[in-house]
Amino acid sequence: MIKSMTGFGRSEVSDSSKKIVVEVKSVNHRYLDTSIKMPKKLNYFDAAIRNQLKEYIQRGKVDIFITYEDISENQVEIKYNEAIAAEYMNYFKKMSENFGIVNDINVNSLAQMPEVLTLSEAVSDEDEIWSLLEKALDEAFASFVKTREEEGEKLKVDLIDKLDNMLAAVDFIEKRSPEIVNSYRTRLEEKVKELLSDTQIDESRIAAEVVIFADKICVDEETVRLRSHIENTKMALNEGGTVGRKLDFIAQEMNREANTILSKANDLEITNTAIELKTEIEKVREQIQNIE
Repeated sequence: MIKSMTGFGRSEVSDSSKKIVVEVKSVNHRYLDTSIKMPKKLNYFDAAIRNQLKEYIQRGKVDIFITYEDISENQVEIKYNEAIAAEYMNYFKKMSENFGIVNDINVNSLAQMPEVLTLSEAVSDEDEIWSLLEKALDEAFASFVKTREEEGEKLKVDLIDKLDNMLAAVDFIEKRSPEIVNSYRTRLEEKVKELLSDTQIDESRIAAEVVIFADKICVDEETVRLRSHIENTKMALNEGGTVGRKLDFIAQEMNREANTILSKANDLEITNTAIELKTEIEKVREQIQNIE
């Protein structure tokens, strides 16, 4: 199946204490370029997320947005630093002795001293978080790939239609080319007769001139190669898979053949058809840029 490099996916997964939301979007890119925006506490999973994405796609500029919410009641925990509390008590005692004042420190006062009691985020189980995150990623990536496949099928239908139009143009050029040679021979004979009047026409010389002209405007090789490129493109589209780079190369070759046909054209109809052919090839190439 053909995949577009444009896609979007979203997933929301939660348990009794955590909720994770993953959103994925992408546009076309020559290689796989991944950007991940997530809370710092999830940075540990960066490499795992990138590896998981590679199981789903090969190309595209991908942006991944991850939000994490701890919905448990125990989001923070209090830590008591006994060593610092003891230091405070020692200094309070010395101050009382040195200045002859009453040491009236109590638990409440001591607890308010800096660093005696601190709040910190409760430690989460990494395996537990990854289990939830992995599920959210799988769901988001699956949804993301589905949209790329749907868009890819639309691209495929449009491309095959354009390729069929190109084949029709090649058919016209192949049919028209011999007619140009015959027309040239007729005009040449008429011109020679007009110039030589009653003098005998040298048929061999006429034939030689026609052969030279025919060789000059001959596009048989170009149309054969162009037809082959078009058929190969259609075959690759029907086979599916990651064919974007291959098709881009074929499109360049098709454009080269069309340019040669246009340069050899000695007929208005073929010239116009070759220009239309080049226009279609450019449209095809633009579409191919978005295929994975």
